[in-house]
Amino acid sequence: MKIGELASRSGLASSRIRFYEASGLINAQRQANGYRRYPEHALQTLAIISGAQQAGFSLDEIRRLLPQTDSAGLGHAELLASLRRKVVEIETMQQRLRENKAQLLTIIATIENKPEGMPCTENAERVLANLRGA
Repeated sequence: MKIGELASRSGLASSRIRFYEASGLINAQRQANGYRRYPEHALQTLAIISGAQQAGFSLDEIRRLLPQTDSAGLGHAELLASLRRKVVEIETMQQRLRENKAQLLTIIATIENKPEGMPCTENAERVLANLRGA
């Protein structure tokens, strides 16, 4: 199929598909007229790439996860290990985000609960002092 049809069926822009091709994630055959011709399985590969990116995988990680046409690709155990590593990374990121959120909520509460009549500059110093002590 040509790139326009692949873009339409996948919901991705043609430029994104060309980027994935240039990155070595999908393959196309060039016809005599210079047009790209994509195999039917490119649609499934693009769906895998999009889903993996939404799950937080980098293009390099995705490249290692995709089955290679010239080899067997990742084995079952290696694929599961890679997916489990990504889950741990996501859990670590979630913990950092919870901590960041708690810190921001504390700052908001400190700003909102400034003593009556305290000037903004003095309140800013008070907030900064609280941050340094935290």
